[in-house]
Amino acid sequence: MSFLGGLQFGAPWVLGLLALLPLWWLWRMRRRPAAIVFSRVGTLVRGPRAGRFVARALFVLRNAVLATVIVALARPRTGASSQQVTSQGIDIMIAFDISSSMLAEDFQPRNRLEVARDLVRKFVLSRTSDRLGLVAFSGEALTQVPLTTDYPVVEAAVRGLQPGQLEDGTAIGTAIATAANRLRRSPGKSRVIVLLTDGENNRGSIDPRTAGKAAKSFGIKIYAIGVMARVPVGRGVGGLRFEYQPVRIDDALLTEVATSTGGRYFRATDAAALERILEQIDQLERTPVQTRTYTRYTERYVWPLALALTALALELALVAWKAPLP
Repeated sequence: MSFLGGLQFGAPWVLGLLALLPLWWLWRMRRRPAAIVFSRVGTLVRGPRAGRFVARALFVLRNAVLATVIVALARPRTGASSQQVTSQGIDIMIAFDISSSMLAEDFQPRNRLEVARDLVRKFVLSRTSDRLGLVAFSGEALTQVPLTTDYPVVEAAVRGLQPGQLEDGTAIGTAIATAANRLRRSPGKSRVIVLLTDGENNRGSIDPRTAGKAAKSFGIKIYAIGVMARVPVGRGVGGLRFEYQPVRIDDALLTEVATSTGGRYFRATDAAALERILEQIDQLERTPVQTRTYTRYTERYVWPLALALTALALELALVAWKAPLP
């Protein structure tokens, strides 16, 4: 049961007990007072009206205690709404290369991994209705996060990606197959794999072309991104030594795989280019999807309970000070 301002009650029927308070007031008004109602002779000497204010204050405080306890028992809370929202969204699996060559520092002053990771995190956190998932791959592929709209979880997983978490190498076909397997039963009409790699396929038992054909059969489009390289070649006195090496990205293969599914292949030569590519992908494949939005409950019973305890403490203090006998 919800009210204005988003306030809800988990047990609204308890609020019916508030109707008993007026009955108690009527019963109290008709009840005959006892012959002796004052606990102190001094109060009695001052006249019959001397303790009337104290008695009324006690009555008000006792009503406040009962009313706030009833409200607390009704479990006031906010949130926990559920609504069906129609929006423009995509089901996207991000296949992220974490092979050792991603430590290359061609995106000065940072390496490829740091730049790609930050841009993908930005891409993730800019989503509003897309369902995202993450596959990390090098010599093997592993799903880090299945499709979800919990973007902070996906962003945290991207932030934690590091070379060495999996066997080294570049298994592009395995990465595509793993991501496609996560997408093939997704409810969205528009399904996309964003493949980010800096090498050529040299590991895994699945050929990228075969994986691409399988993805196409499920209606999945692949958008591939290839990045440049200045790779670590050894360790010197000041740490890793980097040299420019011939870039071995199989542009023809990635172009063939991407275009065969209706997607595209992009070549990123610097951080700005990679950001522009992700912005282009952001504009693609927008189709209407329905999502259900949930909000967790935040219990608010503490506040009426605190008021009840405060009123009870005031009542007890007043009784101890100068109250009439009940």
